[in-house]
Amino acid sequence: MILSSKEPMRYEMPVETLEDLNARVIRSTSGTIRIPEMGVAIEPGSVSESYITNIEGVLHRVRDVLMTASKWVQEDEEKFSRSQELLCMLEEVIEGKKKITVIVEDPLGNSAIISKKAKAIKLSKEEAEKLNTGMIVFDVDKTELVHDVSDNVQPLGEN
Repeated sequence: MILSSKEPMRYEMPVETLEDLNARVIRSTSGTIRIPEMGVAIEPGSVSESYITNIEGVLHRVRDVLMTASKWVQEDEEKFSRSQELLCMLEEVIEGKKKITVIVEDPLGNSAIISKKAKAIKLSKEEAEKLNTGMIVFDVDKTELVHDVSDNVQPLGEN
């Protein structure tokens, strides 16, 4: 359970060398990870877990999901072919032969990429609202409350 939130943020990091695979990735339960070149989006759900890993760890997680999904679609030649293509692309990235961009976005600001190469960008309110949080979020700005019902509550028996 996230007990605090910060500014909504996006972190973008080009992965161009083997050293880049070591960049630290912190993903909270409200964080979304994207790899646009592969069409990968890891969005939070109701049972999302937070984790700390590195770029290579994220790629291994994606590989595990792809391997499972490819077993499910073996009968569909087009989908199976696409899953194999993505698996090959992942291996090329892990071997330092292909470049990608890793993006971490978090409307609650608790996720990040820790690297000198990572660009941190504050998200606008509109951008943050478009992201999934994976949980119910109560956002009450007390200045917007016109009337609080509890102001009129009287003890039982009094009128």
